Amino acid sequence: MSGVSTKRPATLADLMAIPEEERFHEVIGGELVRKAAPSGEHGGAQFDLAALLATAYRRPSGAGRPGGWWFAAEVEIELAPHEIYRPDLLGWRRERVPERPRGMPIRIRPDWVCEVLSRTSEQRDRGTKFEGYRRAGVPHYWLVDPQAEMLTVHRWTQEGYLVVLNASRGERVRAEPFDAIELQVGILFGDDPDE
Repeated sequence: MSGVSTKRPATLADLMAIPEEERFHEVIGGELVRKAAPSGEHGGAQFDLAALLATAYRRPSGAGRPGGWWFAAEVEIELAPHEIYRPDLLGWRRERVPERPRGMPIRIRPDWVCEVLSRTSEQRDRGTKFEGYRRAGVPHYWLVDPQAEMLTVHRWTQEGYLVVLNASRGERVRAEPFDAIELQVGILFGDDPDE
């Protein structure tokens, strides 16, 4: 045997062949990969970040809010034929995408993606998916790490992603592309907002 694989890369058709009620998968590097069940820390960080950003950015700007974004959670996006991801959170600037993205998978490149790390997803989120987002030109990629209680913000450049911010619980930051508001990082890890 030559050791050369004859298995074809997974596609959207392979993903869609999974019954909808069981479809907790992504196509990463041409492989069909089951997403991990989120922990309480993962789900809490995802929910709290989504609530914070939606409050300030979801609507058109005005009434003291910067506005200007569409957001989604856990929806399939097709970045390439063998790269169909289901990010924890993602967003599109309304100035570039005037109507809320529709369909499944969504084929409009997001302007921001956030993955909340877990023990089973960390290697993919920092490796294969990181490279997939970079190749697709996703301008901003955030990683939220509930174990280390860290937020890492990446900005796309021609040479690759540049780390523009590492922040931990206890810090208050302005994290691009949402730097019009101050983010109390500890909120992502269970802290109550300061009054």
